[in-house]
Amino acid sequence: MLGGSPVKASRRYLSVCLLVSSAAASHTAVAETALERGAYLVEGIANCGNCHAPQAPSGAEPLTPLSGGPAIPTPAFTAYPPNITPDRQAGIGSWTEDQLVAAMRGGRTPDGRMLRPPMPVPFYRSISDADAHAIAAYVLSRPPVAGKSPPSQFKFPAPASYGPPVGHVAAPPHENQVAYGAYLGSMGHCMLCHTPVGPDGQRDYAHRLGAGGLVMEGVFNRVVTANITPDKETGIGTWTDADISRALTTGERPDGRRLSSPMPVAYLARLTPEDLAALIAWLRSLPPIANRVEH
Repeated sequence: MLGGSPVKASRRYLSVCLLVSSAAASHTAVAETALERGAYLVEGIANCGNCHAPQAPSGAEPLTPLSGGPAIPTPAFTAYPPNITPDRQAGIGSWTEDQLVAAMRGGRTPDGRMLRPPMPVPFYRSISDADAHAIAAYVLSRPPVAGKSPPSQFKFPAPASYGPPVGHVAAPPHENQVAYGAYLGSMGHCMLCHTPVGPDGQRDYAHRLGAGGLVMEGVFNRVVTANITPDKETGIGTWTDADISRALTTGERPDGRRLSSPMPVAYLARLTPEDLAALIAWLRSLPPIANRVEH
């Protein structure tokens, strides 16, 4: 087992849980450690447990062991998100922090295998060096959990690569609210779910970014994703900032309807007010696209 006895691991985990809660509550004058930053990201905007943790149809919950998630079925594959706890047999306990960063941002595991969808490697390539290492450090600090996920089944080959090797990446300055919101939105892989598939079977990011209409199935049954562009007729163009904030953090739409899982509301509720405002500013900056989605 990585990191000592079960008692020590449990104490460390409880400490990290407290760090997550305090980090999500507000920014403080004290600089975050890498572990604090990683806890805030994994249990917040990155919502890793939305795929990699057991969950009920009602949705994923932060601080659930990342021991593998329920099946994600699509016409092209049935994916079983794997155990990413530091268990040495069932999880990633033999990986180093650098190897985990390379897998997240480059899509290649230590043994040379390429990760496949729905792992959002293209979105993770923009994660800054500091944040990628913070995420890896936190994931590897969590208690190991035994139990392997079933093998995923794909009808297409693994990609040869996701692009050139990722070099140095810096996060946009917090002062640039839209750019930093876009950075957070990429880490949260919002557009992986909220962009429909084009004629070629791939997400149409070039023309339909955020237009919704993607049909998803899973433990939550069948869901059609919403149009989150600022189109006033079919998107969120008439929503106020308070409306968007309430939807993201409580799951309640302005009309009183509830957002469905897999929308990671419990994770987004942990964002700081500053990060939530940046995310909203980015959503408002998207090109409006008319696409009425029936829920």
